[in-house]
Amino acid sequence: MAAMTQRMVKGSNLPLDAHGVRAVLRWSPGPGAPDVDASMLLVGPDGRVRSDADFVFYNEPRHPSGLARHLPKKRVPDGLTDTVEVDLAKLDASVDRVVIAASCDGGPFRLVRDLGLSLYESTGPAHAAPLITFEVVPDTGEETALICGELYRKDAGWKFRALGQGYTSGLVGLATEFGIAVDDVDGMDGASGGSAAGPDNTGGVRPGGGAEAPDSGTASGRTAPHHPPFPAAPPPPAGPVPAAAYGYPLPPPQPGHVPAQPAYGYPQPVSAPVPPPVHQQPQQGWPAYGYPQPVAATVPAPVPQAEPAFVLPPQGPQFQPGR
Repeated sequence: MAAMTQRMVKGSNLPLDAHGVRAVLRWSPGPGAPDVDASMLLVGPDGRVRSDADFVFYNEPRHPSGLARHLPKKRVPDGLTDTVEVDLAKLDASVDRVVIAASCDGGPFRLVRDLGLSLYESTGPAHAAPLITFEVVPDTGEETALICGELYRKDAGWKFRALGQGYTSGLVGLATEFGIAVDDVDGMDGASGGSAAGPDNTGGVRPGGGAEAPDSGTASGRTAPHHPPFPAAPPPPAGPVPAAAYGYPLPPPQPGHVPAQPAYGYPQPVSAPVPPPVHQQPQQGWPAYGYPQPVAATVPAPVPQAEPAFVLPPQGPQFQPGR
């Protein structure tokens, strides 16, 4: 007999009889709604991550142990989903809690509609009903990062607590909550990065306050990708300065320089001396439009020709002489 789905409210907790959990974050997209990303943190008994690898998200989708994973986003009939899953039964004893978090990019959570979390048995059938559902409602709506809930050890098993605790400081607040030192606050503030193009979801953080990670890393250093610096401007060429293009100041005139007449709207470079024109004899050609036309030569009148005398054509034999 299939287990019934338990609907939870904020602050409640329930025992969880599952070897592995697939946590599905669901929301309804719409005009002006920010994108949402799910993430997972493996936390020790002291409430801090053990290392940077304990933060599993879209840019670090697999824990080194293989026991925690981030899955691709999907479009479903009632909205979009982002999923993380963890094998609870195989986790090391040093992991005391598994925090399921959400962050949004492009605005606060008050612009996200129908935000909810569902927990499934990760080894169960694909179309099985969820074990637990929780409608995540932020306290103020201005939060840009939320702890949706947490899986925590209780005696020999696990329990789930529904939270919905938020941070208006975005990933900065979420990171510092679990002992992650932020290297690049400006890159993290109020942004999640998500699967869309943008800053890294961690904004350049290093858990535990250890040595700084390399700037170019996104797996261990948790830093946003950096673009290479723009190349330095080349030094000015030796020798005379060429004439400036339109819109730029002209170079100072050299001694003995005579400026040429510029064309309309554009300063012209100094030209070489122009040789004197070569005079040619005028050529016969067609007159241009609008100029006086040449006078045509007088054509003599035709000389009249004398017309030949009129002669009748020969007639029939009866009119011939001698017939």
